[in-house]
This record gives sequence, C-alpha cells and structure tokens, in this order.
Amino acid sequence: MTEQAQRPDAQDGARPRSTMRAAVQDSYAGPWRVADVPVPAPGAGEVLVRVEAAGVDRGTWHLAAGEPYLVRPVFGVRRPRTPVPGRDLSGVVVALGPGTTRLAVGDRVLGVGRGAFAELAVAPERTLVPVPVGPHALTGVEAAALPTSGQTAWQALHTAGRVGAGQRVLVLGASGGVGTFAVQVARAAGAVVTAVTSAAKADVVRGLGAEHVVTHDVDGDAPLLEAPHDLVVDVGGCRPVGLLRRLTTRDGTVVVVGGESGGRWTSGYERLLRVAAVNPFVPQRLLPLTARDDAHDLARLVALVEEGLLRPVVDRVEPLDRAQDAVDHVGAGRARGKVVVRVGPTG
Repeated sequence: MTEQAQRPDAQDGARPRSTMRAAVQDSYAGPWRVADVPVPAPGAGEVLVRVEAAGVDRGTWHLAAGEPYLVRPVFGVRRPRTPVPGRDLSGVVVALGPGTTRLAVGDRVLGVGRGAFAELAVAPERTLVPVPVGPHALTGVEAAALPTSGQTAWQALHTAGRVGAGQRVLVLGASGGVGTFAVQVARAAGAVVTAVTSAAKADVVRGLGAEHVVTHDVDGDAPLLEAPHDLVVDVGGCRPVGLLRRLTTRDGTVVVVGGESGGRWTSGYERLLRVAAVNPFVPQRLLPLTARDDAHDLARLVALVEEGLLRPVVDRVEPLDRAQDAVDHVGAGRARGKVVVRVGPTG
C-alpha cells in the first residue's frame, strides 16, 4: 500500500486534508452547528471512512439527549464527551490503521463507527462489511440505514428468539427502525408474522409482507389475545409484562428491545431489568435484549438483501446541517422506518 493510498483523500499529489465538515453538539440542550473540525486518525484495528450517509437509531438520540441520566458519567455529565454524534454509516475506506487485515482503501462499506455525522469518520474494522452490489445493491442512504437497527432485529429474532419456520411471531412497534427490519427478518425465516403499529403507519408494515397487521390505536390488544404467539418481539413498548405473557404460548419467548417507561433517569433500562427479574419465575422465556455490534450478524443481513428478502425502509433523508432535526424526529417517535443524514455523494 502506498503512502498516498493510506492518507485520507490525498489525490494526484495533493496534500491530505487536515479538517472536515461535521455536525457538532456543544451541549445537551443547545442547538447543533456545522463546523470545520480536525480529521480523526484511525487507531489499531480501525479504518477511516469517507462518509456517504449516516443512519439515526434510537441510541443516537439517547446519547444526544444525555438520557438516561444514569449513563452521563460515562458519556459526559454536562455535555457529550464525543462532540460529533452519529454511529451508523456507509462510505468508502480512505485510510487504514495498524493491524487491519480485512479491508482495503477504496472498499465501499457499511457498519458502525463513531462521529458519523461528518465527512470522515473512524470505525473498527470488525464492525464493517462490504455494501451489497448486484441486482439488489443498496444506495449509500439505504446502506447507512441498516447497521444498528438491522442487527438489533436479527439478534432479537435469531440470537434471543430462536425463530423458526412456521412459528407465529408477533412484532410490537413494527413500523419503526428496528420493527421494519424485524418483520422482514421473521418473514425470511419462514415465520407467520403479526405486526402491530398505529393506523397512520399501517401501510408501511403491510408493504413488508406481514400476514396480519393490527392497529393498536383502532383495534386495541384484543385481537392479539385470540391466538398466543410462539415469539413476541416488543420494540420500545410499554405494555405490562403480564400482558406480554398472555400474548405468548406457555413455552414461548418474549424478547424486549428497549423501552421508554423509566423516565429520564433510567429510561429503557428500568424495563429491561424488570423483565430479567421476572424471567426465572415464569414458564415463558422473558429476555431483555442489549444489542451488540457484530459484523457476522451484519453479513447475514447483507445476505438477505442480496437474496431480495430484506430492504431498509427509509422515512426521510436530511442534509448534514439538519442532523439535529433528523435525530429529534427519531426521538419523537414519528419515524416510519429509518431516518438518514446524507453527508457526501452516495452511490
């Protein structure tokens, strides 16, 4: 590898860039700004990516809002410890850190990094996979929508839920970022899917192939109690644990993905802890899910994309100078699928 290839955006003998445009968050409460900041350097096992687009997930909103307060000692008490937000990204590798073995400069990738709301971002090589090509290729915007929410859905259904063909799967919160992936992953596994959403978002879920769509603000929960499900995936919901058990067969599984019932101090952690505490005393498996970044799971999702069985649902795309609006839209629960920030030219 030549020195020029390992230095960010050095072309035709030009000097490598030392600064880049990025969305900067100076405080939890104040407005964000777009500013020139230093280009980060990849460390051992990391690469530098020229960002095409950056996805917004619920975790990005929590970090930007500084909630729950319980985690502020880790991420910054009065202001974010990392002033450039963003995790999910798609783009092109432009520099390699020491010890990288799998990727090369010029590779187009998607995955999870840090400071993704910027023209250049660092990401661990182990969290990245190639962007799918061929007849089911993803655009940069679609690729950036996949990583965190897609992995969360995969782990809820396969790792925790052990989904199988013919099972009756219920997805609560089916129209959001994780939910839209969960419906598709369950369908790809051969499950019979019932999806729950609001009436305003029902058309999105029907388009994903769910066999049954229940609108909670019109139908309520009564239709869900008629036939218990083998696997219930509750995405960010607030339904009581007792009701979730009633929706599940006696030997079934409930996977709880987050939740917003604990207030600003504990937020979803309170619900996850409550589910874990009840699990040893009931016949069903009640499992709180804390998703992890795993390139193996991401590769499995990409394989589904290449087979034509999965496609990110993108609600809206915002420019870099409206990154805060994009994050606020997700935090308010208004998204129908994923929200993405476009940073540079996308394929």
